[in-house]
Amino acid sequence: MDGQKNESKNDASKNETVESKYIQQHLANERTYLAWIRTAIAIIGLGFLATTLHFNTPLHQFMDNALAMFISGFSLMLGLLTIALATHVYFRNRKMINTQEFHSSFKFIVYMTAVIFMILVLFMVYYFYLMAGT
Repeated sequence: MDGQKNESKNDASKNETVESKYIQQHLANERTYLAWIRTAIAIIGLGFLATTLHFNTPLHQFMDNALAMFISGFSLMLGLLTIALATHVYFRNRKMINTQEFHSSFKFIVYMTAVIFMILVLFMVYYFYLMAGT
């Protein structure tokens, strides 16, 4: 009976991979990645929201149109860049989990803070531009 327990224990350890040792960390890494993807989708959505709201208002001047399209395009590019960076960070973290290393995501967090700040500034400029024109 004890021999069978030892055999099954040895079989389980043979099937264990590097990644299976750190299941919780890998699952947390995947949740973080999906959170960044949701953030990127929200950034892209804000750009489309600005364009939709603009073209549903009675003010349609060339400069207004150009500014609304710039905000939309800028948000799209920032959202796509966020997806690319989130994917890079996900794979980097996956490797670091398996090698038991740690490097902070400081640069990525600073980037995201700057992105949100830039989008807010663009919306404020757009809003005040529209208010000055009415």
